[in-house]
Amino acid sequence: MSTSGGYTHPEYLVDAAWVDAHKDDANVVIIDCDVEAGYNRGHIPGAALVPDNFEKNPDTGRVHLMNAEQFTAMCQGLGIGDDSLVIAYDNSQSLTSARLWWALNTYGHSNVKVLNGGWRRWLTEGRVVSFDRTQAPSGVKFTAKRDDTLFISADDLKTACTLDNSVVWDVRSDGEWDGSAARGNKRVGHVPGAVHLEWFNLMDHQTHQFKPADEIRRILTENGITPEKNVYTY
Repeated sequence: MSTSGGYTHPEYLVDAAWVDAHKDDANVVIIDCDVEAGYNRGHIPGAALVPDNFEKNPDTGRVHLMNAEQFTAMCQGLGIGDDSLVIAYDNSQSLTSARLWWALNTYGHSNVKVLNGGWRRWLTEGRVVSFDRTQAPSGVKFTAKRDDTLFISADDLKTACTLDNSVVWDVRSDGEWDGSAARGNKRVGHVPGAVHLEWFNLMDHQTHQFKPADEIRRILTENGITPEKNVYTY
């Protein structure tokens, strides 16, 4: 599906050639994680557009994942069933496609991969573009099995800040880190003792692909994010 590239879990990623060859497979569901305008400018043939609120719970606010009932309805509306292989992609250096990957794993659906390089890679390689809106098949069943072990509480994070074998990783922007950009939050700043490394430093900004594994390891190590530590991100 993709070259290993030295990654510990290369199966989380897929290349454009594989997607192109398997996009019509019965069990493959391709999800465009861009906004409506982006989807309308062209997308991978057969791709469905994810709702822009998939990571927001209307009942508890924008920073909380949909509840199980809401998430199930969304997945079934997109044609994602229990046996589906989901391919997620975006035009944002895998920002939103990785979030969908995480959300699906949180609800027990681990058969999901991110197109490494996303929409930019698809275009750069000269692959076919569609402008048709995909209609998801009916009768698809998705079973949400939420795994709360993928989350920690605020108290857990407070404890982690005091442990030598833990590192708290702030992946937000410089402005959010230093408090100059509130982004609608009531309070600004960062968790005391957290390491700041914005997520896109691990991406190749030209190709939108993840940087080579050895380079990512070097960057993480230079920031104190190492394999023997428990890593908490926000």
